[in-house]
Amino acid sequence: MATILDTPIVPTVSLADAVRDPDGFAQALGGSFARYGFAIVADHGVSPELIAEADAKAKAFFALPEEVKRNYANAGSGGQRGYIPFGIETAKGAKAHDLKEFWHVGRELPKGDPLEAVMPPNVWPEEIDGFRRAELALYDALEEAGRRLLQAIARYLELTPDFFDATILNGNSVLRLLHYPPMGPDGPSIRAGAHEDINTITLLLGAEEAGLELLDRDGNWLPVQPKPGELAINVGDMLQRLTNNVLRSTTHRVLNPAPERRGFARYSMPFFLHFRPDYLIETLPGCVSDERPNLYPVPITAHDYLYERLREIKLA
Repeated sequence: MATILDTPIVPTVSLADAVRDPDGFAQALGGSFARYGFAIVADHGVSPELIAEADAKAKAFFALPEEVKRNYANAGSGGQRGYIPFGIETAKGAKAHDLKEFWHVGRELPKGDPLEAVMPPNVWPEEIDGFRRAELALYDALEEAGRRLLQAIARYLELTPDFFDATILNGNSVLRLLHYPPMGPDGPSIRAGAHEDINTITLLLGAEEAGLELLDRDGNWLPVQPKPGELAINVGDMLQRLTNNVLRSTTHRVLNPAPERRGFARYSMPFFLHFRPDYLIETLPGCVSDERPNLYPVPITAHDYLYERLREIKLA
């Protein structure tokens, strides 16, 4: 059987077991998703050195003066590339904006690629030497880890293990470099309001600092507590739609820190793994039954679904 490591609430599974015991790992990962919409993954293959370098480059950018950072705000890309200033993103249905700023890295396309029509080019800060190299290396490593996780999800859904490989080939995936600045007194905003992710699955680095919570199926807010270097993984809305809610996209948030931690910034690096833009999200037949009727009878492409949701959170 796959190894389940000791963790307070959300189970931690070892991706090394995907080779040793692929079916056991698939059941452990899928079972955690079925219960929480989240899992914590150890032994994911993304090197600590690569993570540390990407994190250092991100912190160097966020330390730049505000006027310099705003030179890289790319309003014409639907918030998908470059710098998104503090106070812009707002959770769906919320009135108060989130207490964060961030940078988006997307897929690098060869010049003239047809996908340029739907994937804006990356923006790179001139002030931070090695930023592009470090962040693209992390992008590639997280994409590979995500591909391996989706193979396990395919097994859990009783699909062929390579089912998702073609669906994410040249997907519109995004690496987000996140900075939650130190805080003052309480106000109407929190670091990240309650929301669900739009994409297929999210791979999150840097959630060791307390604050990330999920809303479980019983209506309780539970902490998500990976150890340093582990990945917190969650199901996104696209996978929920594809599986007719067999795998649920779980509401989550990032709370403001305790008073003794308010003078400290929080940094994290989520990788939002997306389907390719033209992939038609159409309910999997194996996820429909008399007891589970199709909740999403009208298919939609991944691209159209993405921009529908971006408008809802004020990024497009």
